[in-house]
Amino acid sequence: MKKEKIVVIGGGAAGLLAATAAARCGAETLLLEKMSRTGRKIGISGKGRCNITNSASVEEFLPHFGRNGRFLRQCFQNFFSEDIIKILGEQGVPSVLERGGRWFPRSGQAMDVVRALSQLVKESGVQVRHDTPAEEIILRNGAVCGVRAGEKLIECSRVILATGGRSYPRTGSSGDGYPIAAKLGHTVSELYPALVPLVSSKKLTGLDGLSLRNISLRLFVNGKCKAQEFGEIAFQDGKIAGPLVLTLSEKIVQLLKKGKEIELTVDLKPALDKAKLDARLRRDLEKRRGEQINSILRGLLPEELVEICLHECELDDSIDTTAFPAKQRLKLLHWLKDFRLPVVGYGGWAEAIVTSGGVSLKEIDPQTMQSRLVPGLYLVGELLDLAGDTGGFNLQLAFSTGWLAGESAAKAIAVSTPHMP
Repeated sequence: MKKEKIVVIGGGAAGLLAATAAARCGAETLLLEKMSRTGRKIGISGKGRCNITNSASVEEFLPHFGRNGRFLRQCFQNFFSEDIIKILGEQGVPSVLERGGRWFPRSGQAMDVVRALSQLVKESGVQVRHDTPAEEIILRNGAVCGVRAGEKLIECSRVILATGGRSYPRTGSSGDGYPIAAKLGHTVSELYPALVPLVSSKKLTGLDGLSLRNISLRLFVNGKCKAQEFGEIAFQDGKIAGPLVLTLSEKIVQLLKKGKEIELTVDLKPALDKAKLDARLRRDLEKRRGEQINSILRGLLPEELVEICLHECELDDSIDTTAFPAKQRLKLLHWLKDFRLPVVGYGGWAEAIVTSGGVSLKEIDPQTMQSRLVPGLYLVGELLDLAGDTGGFNLQLAFSTGWLAGESAAKAIAVSTPHMP
């Protein structure tokens, strides 16, 4: 068996791009995937639509990964959003730009992206072995020399570890790469679910399926406002979700772990200050005096919120609306501007979109994605201590780190540079 072989462990977004880049360089490349097919997590991403990437520039991209984002600068300069969009287009999957700078396949089908990338790997000459979990990376004199998969020992000079994080474990992303990296001496920070729905102490099952758009959301930590955002939240399976909540969830999970008291407050009418909203309430109550209060409220709120509003404002269905008490009107006004959602927990790994925490970036060369500790080892994608916001940022992280690692590994064994897309 040839010694100069690259083995890619994991057939997700990062692994597929790593294998493609390495093979395009002319390197003999083997992709090991423990599941029966590659790209399963891509196939459920973006609620089955696959938010491929984002139209933001590199400089705009980096802050979406927090303080660790600067690690990705060279990686994104090497392979970025326009490159993956072009690759998919060449494979017959054109993309369309939607609000928020989000790129999706024009078909709206994530599986089209999976099929395109899986076919790309084969066309590039990569050998793919499904149902083959890698259990250990073998070293000789401190450097990579092989991979053990069951009873088989596969000799190689370069390994790209692209096993993903712990989110959505049913897709095969169950955190297998962390103990492998740790055994080789890498530091793995504590893992948290990120981009995950939140659990409130309030019973919210009656709100399932409801989305609240164009609202203002504030995050309170131990009674102090720490963040304010404008956009959309949603309710699903009795939990709080939606873009604003998912973006804040990484911070909230860590705060809850530290025992902090967390509360989200929703301004349902952010376009109106209290004086203007009070005038609106007076007009509505006057115009519709004599109607039942729940009927009047349906002119102000989604129907799903009416019962919660009545309960929390202590308004009885039988209240006389011909002479609505000022005290009750002011309580209603306050509720509309300050709908409170105490947060006491969060969803599990099966609901988390990405993993927060992972292999320390200090131990990875950002110019190549090679380990600083183990020559011949490259670590990519969600395995790293990087978690981005929702909006296509995390898939681009996987694509870019995978491509750079594949290209770097191939160059390291003295083969040609790949034809860039």
